[in-house]
Amino acid sequence: MSYEMIEYSIENGIGVIAFNRPEVLNALNDQITKETTKAFKDAARNSEVRAVVLTGNGRGFSSGADLTSNDLNKHSVNGVPPGAGDHLAITYHPLIHQITSIEKPVIGAVNGIAAGIGMSVALATDIRIVSDKAAFTLGFGKIALVPDGGASWILPRLIGYNRAYQIYLSSEKVSAQTALDWGMVNQVVPHDQLMEVTMATAAKLADGPTMAFGLTKRAMRQAQDQTFEESLNTEIYLQNHAGRSHDFAEGVMAFISKREAKFKGK
Repeated sequence: MSYEMIEYSIENGIGVIAFNRPEVLNALNDQITKETTKAFKDAARNSEVRAVVLTGNGRGFSSGADLTSNDLNKHSVNGVPPGAGDHLAITYHPLIHQITSIEKPVIGAVNGIAAGIGMSVALATDIRIVSDKAAFTLGFGKIALVPDGGASWILPRLIGYNRAYQIYLSSEKVSAQTALDWGMVNQVVPHDQLMEVTMATAAKLADGPTMAFGLTKRAMRQAQDQTFEESLNTEIYLQNHAGRSHDFAEGVMAFISKREAKFKGK
């Protein structure tokens, strides 16, 4: 598949996906969402990719859904367009599922505004490294909608119900520093150092035990909806899997030999 609204490249084990509609602050429509979903599917299958970076070109990460598009009508049945909620299942939810289920670390390099579904996409990444010029806003209240793209599930778990609901009610922007103070992001860096820091972090992850990273992502995400006993059982299953990997054997030998492990990601 060729890409028109994103850029996708693989560099030294890192899959770099960039929204590329800078003229509209990377507003998301059907096409850009489908292209991004396809890129994540490729990254999931491609053994050369051991970490993924998601960012936006230009001044914004994503300004949210492109409200000027005619996408709803494209999915009409007998002339009746789907509801706003039904449209989520067709477009944005497949992307959110790809980001959260890919068993490789995903870094969100948030270079500017992340609004609406754009904020939801940023929250779906595993690690968020943020420009000091970035900001977040749900914005759904301004158009009388509820948060979507998983934001109503992820955000309260990151910062608590009170702050999450406040962000929705106010529709105000949350600065990069406030997002860091509240635990919504992992790191804030000077704007001109964002990609340098992000790629250095991704490079370390790409050299790591990819299988173990992925299995841990699965365990931690599943644990949020499991009982303690269920989580223990999940750990047994996944640890058996990890214990048969090349990287486990290499890690043990490196530890015994007092040298740096050379992981292959399998």
